[in-house]
Amino acid sequence: MVKELIKSVKGVLFADPKLLYSEEKHLLNKEFYFEGTNGKAVLLIHGWTSTPYEVRRLGKYLNENGYTVYGPRLRGHGTKPQDLENVKWNDWLDDAGKSFDELKKKYRKIYVGGTSIGANLAVLLAKERPETAGLILMAMPYRIKLENTSLIVAKILRLFGKYKKKIYPPTFGLSTTITRLISYQKYPIDSALESFNIVKKSRECLEKINQPCLIMQSNSDHIVGWDSLEKIYKKISSEIKNKKYVSKAYHTFISDIKNEHVFEDILSFLNEN
Repeated sequence: MVKELIKSVKGVLFADPKLLYSEEKHLLNKEFYFEGTNGKAVLLIHGWTSTPYEVRRLGKYLNENGYTVYGPRLRGHGTKPQDLENVKWNDWLDDAGKSFDELKKKYRKIYVGGTSIGANLAVLLAKERPETAGLILMAMPYRIKLENTSLIVAKILRLFGKYKKKIYPPTFGLSTTITRLISYQKYPIDSALESFNIVKKSRECLEKINQPCLIMQSNSDHIVGWDSLEKIYKKISSEIKNKKYVSKAYHTFISDIKNEHVFEDILSFLNEN
């Protein structure tokens, strides 16, 4: 009784991500839709090879603070890696667009947030939907580390097989991190090349983005170029733009982070814009 009372008072902000994961395994590949009370909506887009669960805890937090939050599942995700075969980058953009349009039926003010490739999709969506109220760009690659070399290697590997297993650097953390538990651990190489296309396409349209933006990146990100945040911040045309570096965090930090200030900063950005 006391534990439940404490849990309800603190809410998801202070919940341990791993404890939540143990209770919510049945939700890992499920979309979520949390109805809010303030008349505003947030669309949250998960990253490549991941699932909506990646942004579910953030969604819960924003919903606890009044926002309607929708976390759709992108095509080919949350099932088996083979389902990513023959899925193109514009299919994912189409999924995001349809989700935005569903929210638009009821809400006039819609924010879009994404993590990793999901953030690149958010940028592309904001270009197509200029009515987007604001953007939350988490771990967005302006450029992948060693991008040109990685592209060449991927194309060579494709000659010898369709799939590649993920390899993590020692600095990434335990194999029990939620980011790793919920994502595919092998992937079609062609799908990886599609993710490179998203990075390129979003990079090319940054100057057309003028919505308020919050840009967040781990200062120990092992995936994106070290200057990704600064390049995005400089290139976008938004008059209102905030940047934040997150310490002691992985690339896609939002599902594992225990630093509640990240959630609070996102909420403050939404409330102020």
